[in-house]
Amino acid sequence: MSKSFWRVGHLPTLFAAFLYFDLSFMVWVLLGPLGVAVAKELHLAPAHKGLMVATPVLAGALLRLPLGMLVDRFRARRVGIGAQVVVIAGLTSAWSLGIHSFAGTLLLGLVFGLAGASFAVALPLASGWYPPEHQGTALGIAGAGNSGTVLAALFAPGLAVAVGWQNVVGLAAVPMCVALAVFLALAKDSPNAPPPRPLSAYVRLLRIGDAWWFMFFYSVTFGGFVGLASSLTIYFNDQYSLPAVTAGYCTAAVVFIGSLVRPLGGAVADRVGGVRALSLMYAIAAMAFATVATGIATIWLAMPVFLLGMLALGMGNGAVFQLVPQRFGREIGVMTGLVGMTGGLGGFYLASSLGFSKQLTGSYGCGFLVFALLSATALVCISTVRRRWRTTWAQAYGAARV
Repeated sequence: MSKSFWRVGHLPTLFAAFLYFDLSFMVWVLLGPLGVAVAKELHLAPAHKGLMVATPVLAGALLRLPLGMLVDRFRARRVGIGAQVVVIAGLTSAWSLGIHSFAGTLLLGLVFGLAGASFAVALPLASGWYPPEHQGTALGIAGAGNSGTVLAALFAPGLAVAVGWQNVVGLAAVPMCVALAVFLALAKDSPNAPPPRPLSAYVRLLRIGDAWWFMFFYSVTFGGFVGLASSLTIYFNDQYSLPAVTAGYCTAAVVFIGSLVRPLGGAVADRVGGVRALSLMYAIAAMAFATVATGIATIWLAMPVFLLGMLALGMGNGAVFQLVPQRFGREIGVMTGLVGMTGGLGGFYLASSLGFSKQLTGSYGCGFLVFALLSATALVCISTVRRRWRTTWAQAYGAARV
């Protein structure tokens, strides 16, 4: 990380965006680490377990687009405050009323989904303060808030054993209140933010091919990350008969790696170019998840493969968002919503397909194999667009390394 990075931008806002993102992501994936306890109490089938943990991912994906549009029109700070208040109210209401059915878990997933949509607030908030040559690093730091998934995996299963999983839902409102207080005190909107755009401008973005490429690329990197974060506790419990708490610790280790390296992925992309960084990451992810699909015999052999795959996905998340603000700097709010939405859709696919794969075939292998093929497809696609990006919009927009 260059010394010049610390002399530009607004560090209090960057920290506030990180913390908001971090604790919101903790809430977003909470049903995954709690899944073993919830499934036992409500007697859920494998497909229901998969759908339960995938619902917050889908809700978060779909809500990112309207939240991104609101950020573009009303600025990130105001929208972030409103979203946090609604999530806190939803958590306390669910805790006080109780969840007693599978349908109730799906409704709870909608509340968790709004927390997941924080992506569309935190990244534009941070991005507006930094010049193109530091976008990868700044958005990598703000995006490292996906480490909140580690907190959920690390603490939620043990707390569920100690106090009951429904009480864990209520306890989650406490750190969210802390994040809100910090956000109110430190976050500021950049004076350089572009003016609001009409709804027609959002529609026009969907006519640009590069927007769809970014949406697809992020659906693989972030989709893989959040899909695994939501599903691995249940997977480790089913596949290797690990107790819920131990499965949560294993999930936390895997997710921690993916979160830790996101800023590194952005920094590497700033140095060598986002396209080159992504090409390597997709190749590694494809090989890792194809190996997982074979059905690795023990948890000790499986963990290094999952760690390698998650490392590739985490760095890939940072690399994608080194490129997005260079191509769509003036539309960063709505592009963050669009790209983040498809990232969440990728996570919904992975989380739900693993459950259906287990129920229909008795194995999780098919779900992992298809995801490995998606990673390989992304590798081929980014190799296809590399030359055009470097010779057209990279020069036209005065972008940093592509």
